[in-house]
Amino acid sequence: MYQAHFGLREPPFGLTPDTSFFFNGPQSQKALNTLLVAARNGEGFIKITGEVGTGKTFLCRKFMQSLGDDFVTAYIPNPNLPPRSLILALADDLDVLLEKDADQHQLLKGINLRLLNLAAQGKRVLLCLDEAQAIPVDSLEALRLLTNLETEKRKLLQIVLFGQPELDVKLALPEIRQLAQRITFHYHLGPLSRDDLDFYVAHRLRVAGFAGARLFSRGGVARLYAASGGIPRLVNIMAHKALMLAYGEGKQQVNRRHVALAASDTVAASRRGWQRRWPWLAGIVVLTAGCAVAWTLLK
Repeated sequence: MYQAHFGLREPPFGLTPDTSFFFNGPQSQKALNTLLVAARNGEGFIKITGEVGTGKTFLCRKFMQSLGDDFVTAYIPNPNLPPRSLILALADDLDVLLEKDADQHQLLKGINLRLLNLAAQGKRVLLCLDEAQAIPVDSLEALRLLTNLETEKRKLLQIVLFGQPELDVKLALPEIRQLAQRITFHYHLGPLSRDDLDFYVAHRLRVAGFAGARLFSRGGVARLYAASGGIPRLVNIMAHKALMLAYGEGKQQVNRRHVALAASDTVAASRRGWQRRWPWLAGIVVLTAGCAVAWTLLK
């Protein structure tokens, strides 16, 4: 819609994890380096956590793309599955040939044989699980047992968990403490800093083809940071809306007002602003709701 107006080849703030837009900021680069080092060290479990919208899926895609030809990867985007279904999903990704009615023993035997064959070819096998906080506890235990498969030299399967902070709560449960002890590399992906956000916006515009000096004014970037808190997904949503507003007015630069209007049209950003301006009001709302419930019960 606005690409030609601003001299862009493509929309710069899409929400799909296009790795050509990967931003080598301090946090994302450190997280990627942690993943690559851990994978090449042959560790059994690796964990990446971060709040909603901080770019975990994007990082996962970039990580898998950065691995060499000596790696075979499997990717499960929604691992909220019972143990057998999760293991079947892994078998499917690894092209394990199974009988139609294979039992649990045959399933694990087939995966083990496939892993041994890949190891004989000099391949490392790595399973990436997105939204890992949703994995049932018994499925996490099944994954731990899978990492027991090994040669005399190394593990046959490495597992990377990408999840929201709730994943840490689940890993603290006593029944899966053995798995938690096997996580030797981990990184928490936080929001962008104010300066990083400025570079992030400029980077995505440049990748999309922008050749000018500054498309978002300094005031616009400051307002974008205030409204998003540095969460990349919110930045993308509001930056896209702000570009549409500037285009609609025939402007060549996005200013603070455009971003403010975009933020007011974005539910998550509006909620952040409400909590930031009146944090005491949130407490009153919760207290009032609690009193209302108590009064209903007494009646």
